[in-house]
Amino acid sequence: MNDEAPVPQFDQVEGAPHPRETEHLYGQSQAETTFLQAFNSQRLHHGWLITGPRGIGKATLAWRIAKFLLATPKLATDAPQTLDIARDHPAVRRMAALSEPRLFLLRPIWDREKRRFKNGITIDEVRHLKSSFNLSAADGGRRVVIVDCADDLNANAANALLKLLEEPPANVVLLLVCHQPSRLLPTIRSRCTELRCAIVQAGDIGQAMAAAGSDQGTDADALAELSGGSVGEAVRLANLAGMQTYADLIALFATMPNLNRPRALNLSESVVGKGKEARLDLLLRLIDQFLARTARTGVSGPPLVQAAPGEADLLQRLAATPHAGRQWAELQQLFGARARHGKAVNLDPAALILDMVFRINDMAARLAAR
Repeated sequence: MNDEAPVPQFDQVEGAPHPRETEHLYGQSQAETTFLQAFNSQRLHHGWLITGPRGIGKATLAWRIAKFLLATPKLATDAPQTLDIARDHPAVRRMAALSEPRLFLLRPIWDREKRRFKNGITIDEVRHLKSSFNLSAADGGRRVVIVDCADDLNANAANALLKLLEEPPANVVLLLVCHQPSRLLPTIRSRCTELRCAIVQAGDIGQAMAAAGSDQGTDADALAELSGGSVGEAVRLANLAGMQTYADLIALFATMPNLNRPRALNLSESVVGKGKEARLDLLLRLIDQFLARTARTGVSGPPLVQAAPGEADLLQRLAATPHAGRQWAELQQLFGARARHGKAVNLDPAALILDMVFRINDMAARLAAR
């Protein structure tokens, strides 16, 4: 095993720049404005909980705030109107090289031997963070901690971080990136000011992907719809031909309840072989999306924006009533648990996908017979 192999970045979407290297943040102007108002009012809280779904720019916002705080004088003469900091600022250059002594990162650690990230953020890492405060910022300047993400704190680490939030060192600002605030200790949430990031709209997703050097390759509205307003998910879909794969799924499911079995077999075989893990994850996410969109159709009607040709007609046919919508929602929950179990026990990926497709077909047949 080559110990010199590059270490992957936990908080980086493959094919996109790392959040610390992202110069512009799209779709989160309200969150930026909220933070600037607090800064300019001289009431800057020491703990900030940056929340929202995955991939909408929370980590990028945390890095933008960190650059701003470490590059802006504590007693600025003019109230800043933007978080933008010049790329050639010494603090920004040091942060890009991960050599800024006033910045601390709490994130899962890469295990070189096992070639994967360790599970969670441990108490040892929080203790190391606390001890580091005694060795830095002798000039009395600001220090910034980025926790990415707070969801990964184990119980002991969460309690240790809570103590830090309860008795913060002077001039320390903690930025906690969080996908699911409900998983955090209520006392951690109560000691932070929440910065809620919004779902990114289609136009902003297109601009963000262009800035990241990723080709949309499809209609921006459809991509925004299928990605759920997540730039990170949109980049993944673009890199893995996800939009075409979803269109293939819709074309396959359009044959239900008389499923095109040869096409279903071809789909399941596409996840077989070395290096096909990303393809399997993509298909599982897209099937989950399909079921969620079908369930919502039964409750509120077909989507206003199609994520693939023929999708709206198919969803309306499969979920014509609220009862049908509930049936699809239950199947989505079942599949979520089955997918987690299948990956945990290394179930044959082709069998996993084929079983799901056949169960979806069986559900379509039962509902059609009602």
